[in-house]
Amino acid sequence: MTTPQRTAQPGTFFVTTACYQRRRLFQVDRNAQLFLETLEHYRTHFHLHAFVVMPDHVHLLITPREMVTLERVMQYIKGGFSHRLESKMSAWQKGFADHRIRNAEEFAMRVEYMHQNPVKAHLVERAEAYAWSSAAGKLVLDRWPVQMGTSAAEAAPTSSLLRHS
Repeated sequence: MTTPQRTAQPGTFFVTTACYQRRRLFQVDRNAQLFLETLEHYRTHFHLHAFVVMPDHVHLLITPREMVTLERVMQYIKGGFSHRLESKMSAWQKGFADHRIRNAEEFAMRVEYMHQNPVKAHLVERAEAYAWSSAAGKLVLDRWPVQMGTSAAEAAPTSSLLRHS
């Protein structure tokens, strides 16, 4: 019997992927907007709970839909963006890092981390001022599926998790 791939398991994942050679690809607003458009285009394959597009990397909090692996979702997102970018240079480092979310506390911690990332990088003073983050409210986010015995109120992102002052 073969060992299943670690990303073939259902669940919600905190994903990080970096631009090729850590180029500051998303420092250009047009590229960051194109990435958000790509996320929207492929959302039939995943639930989007939170995100931040930093100048040289991206963090996502996503749940692949039934019968779709995390690897496939990332192929759609990264490949779709690269195709739309129409660059002769590579856009992405190979692969991605992922961490499976185990409970509502960890979910909230990852959302907070993502939203504070541009603040800690001194790109903005307040998380909601960063246009390329779910804290800015540009995209409608999906509620986190109730898993592992948490209530819907505990599991779903709330405005207090999405807005920081």
